Amino acid sequence: MATQLSQAKSPTELVITWEALPKDFQLEDEPVENTGQPLLAGALRESLEISGFIQPQMLIASNFGLCATVNGQFIAKAPDWVYVPLVNEIVGNRKSYTPNLEGNIPAIAIEFLSDTEGGEYSVKRSYPPGKWFFYEQILQIPIYIIFEPNGGLLEYYQLENQRYELKLPDENGRHWIDAMGLFLGTWQGTKEGRTGYWLRWWDQAGNLLPWAVEQIEQERQRAEQESQRAEQERQQKERLIAYLQSQGIDPNNLPQIE
Repeated sequence: MATQLSQAKSPTELVITWEALPKDFQLEDEPVENTGQPLLAGALRESLEISGFIQPQMLIASNFGLCATVNGQFIAKAPDWVYVPLVNEIVGNRKSYTPNLEGNIPAIAIEFLSDTEGGEYSVKRSYPPGKWFFYEQILQIPIYIIFEPNGGLLEYYQLENQRYELKLPDENGRHWIDAMGLFLGTWQGTKEGRTGYWLRWWDQAGNLLPWAVEQIEQERQRAEQESQRAEQERQQKERLIAYLQSQGIDPNNLPQIE
């Protein structure tokens, strides 16, 4: 029979410890509900990597187990995207992550809503607890984001007084994340065959962090603009030479200007 979490109203009465994943513990291997979720998660990481934001001491993962032990019962939940600013040890192939034991508490957890309810709003505290309760009361992750890709709704929750409070975006529809020095917002377009809404990053100056395909296109456009500029300069030089010759002036033997 499964052990139940304490029924006390105050979250401080929960006994929370930070222990490594037991060797015999079987993490749930839930299938990805649609092909869009890995694309959404991958796109978030891709632009960070291209911009040079990601450092070795960070942990950025998708559908990855976060662990805690509550009242002696081990719990693991896997957000669709998670960002940990600092880990104690750089490990190439992590299977899970236990905050405090292995490094910082995650700064951000993101869930992508799908047609199947996944407990993103669940405040259930009995075992196994809901995701909302786990992120808010047990891990106390400062920022929890719920994104509905079909309609583009971004819900940005910030932990205040041990409760998640919904925050409104700025005039550009974005949220400033101080822990990352970046804005997060929604963007509509096409990537890898998926057309719809995406979560995107912007820097402090309001510049969109590009994906690889966008960076290639930007470089192509810059090269094309440079080529056009060089061609314009060549044509201007030819017109000047033609004018000088029409005035009986040798372009190769111009008088020196003192």
